[in-house]
Amino acid sequence: MKIEQIYTGCLAQGAYYITSNGEAAIIDPLREVQPYLDRAENDKVNIKYIFETHFHADFVSGHLDLSKKTGAAIIYGPNAAPEFECIVALDSQIFEIGKIKIKVLHTPGHTMESTTYLLIDENGKDHAIFSGDTLFIGDVGRPDLAQKSAAMTQEQLAATLFHSLRNKIMTLADDVIVYPAHGAGSACGKNMSKETVSTIGEQKASNYALRSDMTEEEFVKEVTDGLLPPPGYFGMNVAMNKKGYDSFESVLNNGMRALEPAAFEAAAEETGALILDTRGAAEFYKGFVLQSINIGLNGDFAPWVGAMIVDVKQAILLIAEEGKEEEAVTRLSRVGFDNVIGHLKGGFNNWKAAGMEVDTINRITVDAFAQQVKIGESKIIDIRKETEYAAEHVDEAYSKPLAFINDWIKDINPEEHFFMHCAGGYRSMIAASILQARGYRNFSEVEGGFSAIAKTEIPKTNFVCQSKILK
Repeated sequence: MKIEQIYTGCLAQGAYYITSNGEAAIIDPLREVQPYLDRAENDKVNIKYIFETHFHADFVSGHLDLSKKTGAAIIYGPNAAPEFECIVALDSQIFEIGKIKIKVLHTPGHTMESTTYLLIDENGKDHAIFSGDTLFIGDVGRPDLAQKSAAMTQEQLAATLFHSLRNKIMTLADDVIVYPAHGAGSACGKNMSKETVSTIGEQKASNYALRSDMTEEEFVKEVTDGLLPPPGYFGMNVAMNKKGYDSFESVLNNGMRALEPAAFEAAAEETGALILDTRGAAEFYKGFVLQSINIGLNGDFAPWVGAMIVDVKQAILLIAEEGKEEEAVTRLSRVGFDNVIGHLKGGFNNWKAAGMEVDTINRITVDAFAQQVKIGESKIIDIRKETEYAAEHVDEAYSKPLAFINDWIKDINPEEHFFMHCAGGYRSMIAASILQARGYRNFSEVEGGFSAIAKTEIPKTNFVCQSKILK
């Protein structure tokens, strides 16, 4: 028996590859399925089953493409009603892979079809659970993502999750390994650990939601407290996972269509496509195609694309470093942004060499910021999360998280200059590109963000003024 966790940092997502005696199973596969096919070929095993823990909201799974390529059956737990051929399993149903077994544990609460899969080894011993978004390391799945489809409130779903955890998960032996679908950074929970593997015993001892003395009422209150609104693309990803989607190959072929600068410009004008520049902030600010939005590949690329663009059907024209185009299209497809209609051939350098019009961002060094800022007079916008802001921030700075830019951008006075920063420059360049695309040029973006500011003598505080926090 072999178990491999295939972890994708950008999505904080864990897929699983399991083999035994010539057969294999994949749990919660990513959109691009070639890595699983390569593993199976190298191990000389046949992929027999594809297990889905639930209809994922934060990424598009590769179950359909993988099933078409291998003939493997797709398995969902009870209550699932996908619009394609699959096996909707019964609670406690057993599936055999070589000499091991996978037992279905229906664990509703995160969603009503949410299912945990228990692996029983060759000796008949409970070995591990693949808990999806039911149980994370240090947390549990948020109960507010299935309200519309389940016709239940988040409190009702949380109560359902309470019983799933106590009746199906906490009754297992302490040495059973826990393999979750996500780790820290995922929006599917609120306080996940950076660790991606644990045991039932460790979670009973350390996970706030698994306290033995916890009442249902206390659980519901703690699990629902402080939930931020889910990213707008989540519902669309659920629909794609439930109804189906275009093959990854066709999406990749469209995105890899290389356009010379003139053709790229014409395509943007004719289609109204959003121009997405995936270069790093350090390159983007020096020069970019007018109206383009910067979300760098070297960061939490896919989640920020989903948070900022929202509509997965939006037509996209891509600008990337040469050789990075396929990676960009692939990572967009993971979160359902399949409508990439082409990319700029030769990247931005080709655009510039062709004499096309370019724009720049007013980025200043932290030393220049220290010299120019006047605490109490200058307007400073901190676009980090509220928790980051609360920990420490520049005196008199306003908290305006990037995730809510569409709410606060309308309050910007285009005649009033302001300074803007995040933690290191990644998020503030996203904001800068959005602001400038919408006609705002009255700002200075601070290079290095608060990480650089913290090393200066600029006055800072952890006192939170509620009037300066966006609500």
